[in-house]
Amino acid sequence: MINENLRQALTEVRPLPIIYTVDDLDFMPEDTNRYELIGGKLFVSRAPHLDHQLLIGNLMFQFRLYLEKNPSGIIVTTPGVIFSPKDAVIPDLVFAAHETVKKSVAGEDERFEGKFKAAPELMIEILSYGKQDVKRDRIYKRTLYGDYGVKEYWVVDGLFNAIEVYRLEESGLNLFKRFEIYETIETPLLPGFSLKLTEIFKF
Repeated sequence: MINENLRQALTEVRPLPIIYTVDDLDFMPEDTNRYELIGGKLFVSRAPHLDHQLLIGNLMFQFRLYLEKNPSGIIVTTPGVIFSPKDAVIPDLVFAAHETVKKSVAGEDERFEGKFKAAPELMIEILSYGKQDVKRDRIYKRTLYGDYGVKEYWVVDGLFNAIEVYRLEESGLNLFKRFEIYETIETPLLPGFSLKLTEIFKF
């Protein structure tokens, strides 16, 4: 007869969580969703809202104005960034210095050709407002980016017209400041760069 303690233990067994790797991403549906891995956990995001895309466009415009006069690197939208077999993300915007691009984009595996395999200097996410999305952007991605040496991380809050700037310290990416609508962002990554938030949230 089965021991009662053993019976209880067996009924409490829970299936182990599935751990995904970048190889599994090849089998995801080819649709409008965004599939990302953080610590082997799969995050699926739906196609972005129109406001989300307008914010990206406004940010791109301001960065390009600067980079045309100061060609220190590149600014790109939704690139693949593969930090490890269990950590692969698609940030909304990335700034990478030319040296970083040369070191990180080339690779032996043609499946990952053209993707970042080292930390860009700056990564930007437009905040989505589902509970899981907010946790992903403000906690999981911030922790991940800090662990891999991203120097600065911006979270753009379109609901409140603000941008949270996190900067890398010994303990990881920590909040430097939350910039509000009438403020201006400057960053040591881009000398002379000045971003007025009124230019970003003006649609």
